[in-house]
Amino acid sequence: MTGGMEAAGDIATGALLGRAVEPRAGENGGVAHGVCLNCGTALIGAFCHACGQNGHVHKTLSSIGHDLLHGVFHFEGKVWRTIPMLVAHPGQLTRRYIDGERARFVSPLALFLFFVFLMFATFHSVGGNELDLAAVPATNAERLAKLDGEIAKKRVQLVKAQQRVAAGKADEDDQGDIEDYQTTIKEMQLARRGLTQNPNDIRKEMADKVNTGWPALDEGIRKANKNPELTLYKLQSSAYKYSWALIPISVPFVALIFLWRRKFKLYDHAIFVTYSLAFMMLLVTTITLLMMIGAPGWSYGLMIAFAPPVHLFAQLRGTYALNWFSALWRTFALMLFGTITLTLFALLLLGLGLME
Repeated sequence: MTGGMEAAGDIATGALLGRAVEPRAGENGGVAHGVCLNCGTALIGAFCHACGQNGHVHKTLSSIGHDLLHGVFHFEGKVWRTIPMLVAHPGQLTRRYIDGERARFVSPLALFLFFVFLMFATFHSVGGNELDLAAVPATNAERLAKLDGEIAKKRVQLVKAQQRVAAGKADEDDQGDIEDYQTTIKEMQLARRGLTQNPNDIRKEMADKVNTGWPALDEGIRKANKNPELTLYKLQSSAYKYSWALIPISVPFVALIFLWRRKFKLYDHAIFVTYSLAFMMLLVTTITLLMMIGAPGWSYGLMIAFAPPVHLFAQLRGTYALNWFSALWRTFALMLFGTITLTLFALLLLGLGLME
């Protein structure tokens, strides 16, 4: 219940933040008369033409709730006009926005912020519910008992295979099986030794060995070893706060594949990247929800495999008016660059999380 309320709060916050980024993009308001209460200029429309303040100012307690509902649901009204375009015709949406058609669609940054909040709200509400907690041993003693059982089972299989070889009854797979059993048993014994060691001793030993040559990073790693739970929380918070950094990291890669096409500017690439990232956030949220409700693995497996490249291909063709071959090779290039972008972003989060 609490998680659901917090998730709803995150979504509302995302909508309001998106609305703050895009308070009134091409929308028309009612007509107001009198003078502006902010600067005293005579009003000739819904907004002051000198300072931009709304001519109608609420002064009641209920207006606070009105502003909240207006900010969320008015923003959502534009979302429902933009989402179908983002999913089905991303290139057309991007090109129309770049060309100046702003009133009908949510701006890319506002939509990106909204989907970031929606994604993290979904993660927060799902938590670890999809894990089969009953199958995970609760205590260290149970883990050891389970591991000992697996080691004993592998040893029985190893002995049987060795006996077949000794009796001359082995098939062609037995020798390979013997080597696999021996390797598996050694790995399990190492894992068992790790379970019997004191975790604090292991962390201390790891911390003592750290020497990257960067004192601030070394200190961060030592802190992480001492309190891994706090470090994980910091990393999650950093991912939430600095998700916007994906945009400036990605734009140069898009500019690189259009380096010889001077008619496309950095602004075009920034709009392209931001709408594309918004779609990817929506995709991750959808896949998470499908996993939560127990949908067949093939359904979201196909989405993971095909949705990103297909969407990129369609967005490239529509935004930049490319033929299929030009869009295809750029799609593969952007998929590669996307991996590099995520790696750079992960390193940024790691640095921020460890050195705070």
